[in-house]
Amino acid sequence: MNWSNKQQVLAKVAQDGSELRKASDELKGNRSVVMTAVAQNGRALGSASDELKGDKEVVMAAVAQNGQALYHASDKLKGDKEFVCSSSTKWSCT
Repeated sequence: MNWSNKQQVLAKVAQDGSELRKASDELKGNRSVVMTAVAQNGRALGSASDELKGDKEVVMAAVAQNGQALYHASDKLKGDKEFVCSSSTKWSCT
């Protein structure tokens, strides 16, 4: 397995998103690879690049799969009450 090969990593994370942790740093920052991983396992967000942990669409996809993924979002997104409230029905925002 070549963890720097995009096609191989995409195939792997499509089956098990947690495998993102083994990918090269370059692929941890690749939006399509990370989106594939978090769609399968939202907690894979923890292995994504800092830039993608701050990407609203990526974080929303991760949280949709697993609400606990919000823990791995950037501090900026976690501090955005409107975003947090809209990302999951599990958070009380009244």
